[in-house]
Amino acid sequence: MEKWEMVSPNGEILFHFALTEQGGKSGCPSYRIDYKGRPVILDSPLGFRMEDGRDFTCGMTVREAAFAEGDSVWQPVCGERRQVRDRYREMNVTLAPLQAPGCELILRVRAYDEGAAFCWSFRGDGWGRIRIASEETRFRFAGDHKTWATYTAQGAYLETVLSEVKPGCERPLTIEVDHGLYAALAEAKLIDYARMKFAPDPHMPYCVKSDLSGEVEAEAPFTTPWRVVMIADSPGKLLENNDLILNLNDPCAIADTSWIKPGKVLREVTLTTQGGKACVDFAVRHKLQYVEFDAGWYGPENDDASDAAFVSVDPARSDGPLDLPEVIRYAEERGIGIILYVNRRALERQLDDLFPLYRKWGVKGVKFGFVNVGSQYWTRWLHKAVRKAAEHRLMVDIHDEYRPTGYSRTYPNLLTQEGIRGDEEIQPNENTLTILFTRMLLGAADNTVCYFDSRVDRLSSHAYQLAKSVVMYSPWQFLYWYDRPVGSPGTGGAGKEKRAIQEVPELEFFDELVTVWEETRVLHGVIGQYATVARRDGARWFVGSMNGGQARTVKIPLDFLNRGEKYEVYLYTDDAAVSTPTKVRIGKMTADADTVLTIALPSRGGAALRIAPASGK
Repeated sequence: MEKWEMVSPNGEILFHFALTEQGGKSGCPSYRIDYKGRPVILDSPLGFRMEDGRDFTCGMTVREAAFAEGDSVWQPVCGERRQVRDRYREMNVTLAPLQAPGCELILRVRAYDEGAAFCWSFRGDGWGRIRIASEETRFRFAGDHKTWATYTAQGAYLETVLSEVKPGCERPLTIEVDHGLYAALAEAKLIDYARMKFAPDPHMPYCVKSDLSGEVEAEAPFTTPWRVVMIADSPGKLLENNDLILNLNDPCAIADTSWIKPGKVLREVTLTTQGGKACVDFAVRHKLQYVEFDAGWYGPENDDASDAAFVSVDPARSDGPLDLPEVIRYAEERGIGIILYVNRRALERQLDDLFPLYRKWGVKGVKFGFVNVGSQYWTRWLHKAVRKAAEHRLMVDIHDEYRPTGYSRTYPNLLTQEGIRGDEEIQPNENTLTILFTRMLLGAADNTVCYFDSRVDRLSSHAYQLAKSVVMYSPWQFLYWYDRPVGSPGTGGAGKEKRAIQEVPELEFFDELVTVWEETRVLHGVIGQYATVARRDGARWFVGSMNGGQARTVKIPLDFLNRGEKYEVYLYTDDAAVSTPTKVRIGKMTADADTVLTIALPSRGGAALRIAPASGK
C-alpha cells in the first residue's frame, strides 16, 4: 500500500492519502483524517464513475506528490471579521488512471487548522467530453454518532444518528464525533458542477457518501468543488471557523467594490407609492439603509407573461397605485436604496435586459426569487447571473433553496441568501439554535427577522428577536419582516394594526445595529439549546443570547473589552412586568473587562447587549 501524509500548520489535523486494494482491485484511492490523534474520518474511498462505464475508483498509480504552503491575510468587503487568515499546507497527488491512458487525475488537498478539504482536477488532452455519472466520495466514521439532518435547504432539522440519515441530506452535515469533538461535512466553490448532498452507504456502517444532483459534463482541464471536513472542539468553534468556506474560493474579482454597501432592509408589501414613501421615511428615522419592493410589483410573479421591465402591480396583492420611479427618486434624495424582488421566471427570460435597466432606474440590488438549484445547468446559470449583476453594479440576495459555498468572496455583490428556515416559517427556537451550528457554517443567511408579528409572542420573545439580529449574520439584515410603518396603507395612521411598527423603546437597538463586523466571538453554544455571540464594530460591541425551551441562567464575561477602559452597557431582557406590548426591559450599567454578567433567560427567551466606551473615556 502506497501512502502519503500531511499535517495542518498547527500539527493537530493529519490527512492520510493511500492507494489500497478494495474488492480484489488495486490502486484504489482512499483517505483518512485525524484530529489531535483521534480519528474523525476513517479510511474512506474516493473516485468517480463515468457515464461511459469507466470506473475511476481503482486502477490508479501515483506519478508524483508535491507539497506547498500558503499563508496570507485578506479583507472581506462584507464579513464577520475585518481580516481573514488563509493559512494551510497543501498536497497535490498526480494520479495516472489505467482507464484513461495519457490523462491525469490530480487530488488537491489542503490541511487548515480549522479542517481539511480536497478536490479533483482532470488534466490531459485524452479525456474528451467528461461525463461524471457519480462521485464516489465517502465519509466514514467510527460509530453511530449524533448528527443533525435536514433534507431541504429551508427544512426543519432533526437530531438523529448517522445510521438514520436518508438520501438527499443537506450540507453542511454537523456531527458530534465524540465528547468535545465536532465535525461538519460541507462543500465549497460550487460554481459549475452539480450540487452535492449526502446519502447513506449501504455497504459501510456509519458512512455517508456524496450524492450529486445530476450528471456533470465538462471539458478538461476541469476542477471539481472542494469537499470540506470542518473540525473543532465545540460547535461554537466550528461557527467561528466558518471563513474556511470562503478561503477555498478565489479572491475578489471586482476591481472597484465601493458600491457594495451592507445595511438593514425594510420590506415593502403594500406595493403602493404611499407605502413606499412611508417605508423610506421610517428607514431614515430608524437608521435603515434599504427598502425592498417584494413580489407583485411587476405583475403575478409566477405568470410567464409578467414583464419585470415594467411596473404593473399584481391585483391579487395590491390595488396600487405604485409610481416606482417616484419612490426611487424620493428614496435617493434621502439616502435610502431600493431593492427589487424578481422571480426566477422573469430572470431566466430577461436577464440580459433587466440588469442594465435597473441600474438606469437607480435600483441598488435585486432579490432573486424561487431560483432553480441542484443541477449543473442551474448552478452555472445562477453564478453567471451574480456576475452579470456585478457588471451593472447591482447587489444580490438569492432567496429560497440556494445554499452558499463561498462565492461571495469572489463576487461580494452576492451579499446574502436564504437557504434557511427563517422567521417566515413557524418553528420553535430549538430549530434556529440548530441552524446556527449547521446552515450558518456556510455563511450569511437572510433569516427575515420578525418583530411585531404574533408568532413572536407564540414562539419566542422580543428580546430573543433582538438577539437574533446579532447572532444570525447577514450583510443585508431584513428586519420587521411582516410589519408596516405607520403611514402605510392598512395601518390606519395610528399604528394600532397588529402588524404596524410600534414605537417601543427597544427599537433603539435595531437603530444602532450594524450588519458587518470587525470581530466575532461565540461565547456559548450548545446545538438546539442556547447560544451567545459577541460581535465588534469599531469600539462598540453587540451581543446576542438566544435560548431554547429550558429556562437557564447564563454568565457572560466581558473579557473581550479593552482592559483599563470603562464601558456603558445597555441590556435588553424579557420582563413580563414591563408595560409595553413587547415586554422588553432596558437596563444600563457601567462595566469593564473584569465584569461578568449573570442573565436569566426564560424558556425560548433571550437577551441583547449594546456596549460602547463610556462618555468622555
